[in-house]
Amino acid sequence: MEIKALIVDDEYPARKELRHLLERYPFVQVVGEATNCREALQLIEALDYSVVFLDIDMPGGSGLDLSRQLKQRGSTSPRVIFVTAHDNFALDAFSVDAVDYLLKPVDPRRLDRAIQKLLTTAVRPAPPSRPQGEERKEDRPAARPLGLIPVEHKGKTILLEEKNIIYLFASNDYTYIKTAREKYLTRYTLKELEQRLSGQIFIRCHRSYLVNIKKAKEVVPLYNGTLVLIVDDAEKSEVPVSRSQAKIIRKLLGI
Repeated sequence: MEIKALIVDDEYPARKELRHLLERYPFVQVVGEATNCREALQLIEALDYSVVFLDIDMPGGSGLDLSRQLKQRGSTSPRVIFVTAHDNFALDAFSVDAVDYLLKPVDPRRLDRAIQKLLTTAVRPAPPSRPQGEERKEDRPAARPLGLIPVEHKGKTILLEEKNIIYLFASNDYTYIKTAREKYLTRYTLKELEQRLSGQIFIRCHRSYLVNIKKAKEVVPLYNGTLVLIVDDAEKSEVPVSRSQAKIIRKLLGI
């Protein structure tokens, strides 16, 4: 998935800083900048943008007014993430279905959350209607997990095989997948990933972690009844095991 972004802000330093922060996301391509709503609208009419990072208080028109115009375009409209120095417009912003509302100076962690929301709220086409007499999905046998997880990496969608996944974890409303040498951001929740992966291999060892038990190389008991698993990635990461799950892990490993 490639996300085409437009930055709308009358202040050049603010546009420059946001462009710099967005360089961390290889699937986000900033393909336009505008200094006011009129310029922004012209660019939006000329190109199909995925998202507009929109200031609110600008000379010649409010970003809120522009977002209301965009909302009237329906499903063809780009999503909006407000980026502003003012915190008193938040309710108005979400009334126009904004993805998020970021305050300047932009906290990279909050930008992370906004990008994840953008990925998870992408408009999906409605499923085709089912012809009369066609077998219903719920009537079919449950599909086995494929063991493949799609992730975005350097502008491409790649499929991770479960055998290459070391562990998965959730942090600050985001979910990450760790392989031997890479960490990927995924749009799926930890619960959804648990359903997609083999339950015989991937163990919910903590409310925020799933671990490939075959990649655990060392078990470290802690004084409070919990455990730490040292796993087989380049960093020899430590994966926590909660007290409630420690008994299950011990029994599974025969220790």
